[in-house]
Amino acid sequence: MIKPLNKHITNTFPNLKDKKIIVACSGGLDSTVLTRLLKQLGFTICIAHCNFSLRGEASDGDAAFVENLATELDIPFYKTVFDTKAFANDHKLSTQMAARELRYQWFKELRTQIKFDLIATAHHADDMLETVLINLSRGTGIRGLTGIPELTETIIRPLLPFSRTEILNFAKKSEFYWREDASNASTDYLRNDLRHNVIPAYKNASKNVLKGLHNTVSHLQATEQLVGDYIVLLYNLLVKETSEGYEIDLIKLADIPNQSAVLYELLSPFGFTAWDDIINLTNAQSGKMVFSESHRLLKDRKKLILTLQDSIEGISEEKKIKKNERQIVNPVPLTLIPTDKMGYVDSSVIYVDEALIEYPLIVRKWREGDTFKPFGLKGNKKISKFFKDEKLSLAAKEKIWLLCSDTKIVWVIGMRADDRFKVTENTTKILKITTN
Repeated sequence: MIKPLNKHITNTFPNLKDKKIIVACSGGLDSTVLTRLLKQLGFTICIAHCNFSLRGEASDGDAAFVENLATELDIPFYKTVFDTKAFANDHKLSTQMAARELRYQWFKELRTQIKFDLIATAHHADDMLETVLINLSRGTGIRGLTGIPELTETIIRPLLPFSRTEILNFAKKSEFYWREDASNASTDYLRNDLRHNVIPAYKNASKNVLKGLHNTVSHLQATEQLVGDYIVLLYNLLVKETSEGYEIDLIKLADIPNQSAVLYELLSPFGFTAWDDIINLTNAQSGKMVFSESHRLLKDRKKLILTLQDSIEGISEEKKIKKNERQIVNPVPLTLIPTDKMGYVDSSVIYVDEALIEYPLIVRKWREGDTFKPFGLKGNKKISKFFKDEKLSLAAKEKIWLLCSDTKIVWVIGMRADDRFKVTENTTKILKITTN
């Protein structure tokens, strides 16, 4: 395996000899072989081992085995211990997903700490087949069928072209020792069930399944790249970045073939999975919404507005400003300064007659039915009509705050002051109010 691996690395990772590599080693067959092979090929490596505290003394035995391997090969060794069960419970994850998140987060931190370049994992061709089959059953689209990438930003997987049988035969021939994880024999997990029951039968029925898989994945990866390039073009056509987030133009989208596929490519990076609801949203009334764990998608007239959920929290928040209180930070920063003359006025500064104000002033969100008398205009206007005239989106409206004196609006903050509180020739006390 040494010569084929060296050739593969030279072709796929041409600058790897100049890099320092952390090898993720569990002590099992695959990672032990990877560690020894990279050492034999002269790479600068260290070992990182995670003890997930899931198998008691067996987990401790794995850690001791890997530490001895590092000593034998005379390479640095790093280890950490996780309370995986507690992490899984706290974050509502499966044990496998919790272990994965803990593992990769620690690898990332360790790489930065010890100033290494890359992390090598021992995924091989059988792992690729398992992943493709799992993703096939989950309906993940073309991205899921491309399997496991050989190279991401900081992670390499040098063994992907090699089967587990090749790795096992090489280890036996070389008289390597490794640790067997008893949980790998269990079929409680889908991946293990595929590994022990489905894939052996699949290989018997199709002798060249791994080679065929490699070719198929290569074609799919090229297709995914092509789709990605197309989506970049559509993004520039359909999507507008705003201060609230992103807007997707539904009028332009209507002229694009395969709208559902386009929306999937545009929105899946933001964690959305309810695709039927999203397609229905394109034809829904304004104000309808779909949520992912991190984002909200809002229908607003002829567009979809994508915002972070954090950006729409605190809508019902209210703050009272006492007399002589000169500054607040939340929910919106304001500074109140007594002055004897007026200065420059813009969207961030107003001057009011303080004698007309009733304390405490109140900062709150707008409500349906709110009215005010816009500065410089005659008569009252509903806030909702004012927003419509200003062509504000629903998302933009949610970010607007009002400064109120009792039940009267003093200022639509950052937009328009109320005429009833303006400074006149009879004013004796002027209050300058600014947004910071």
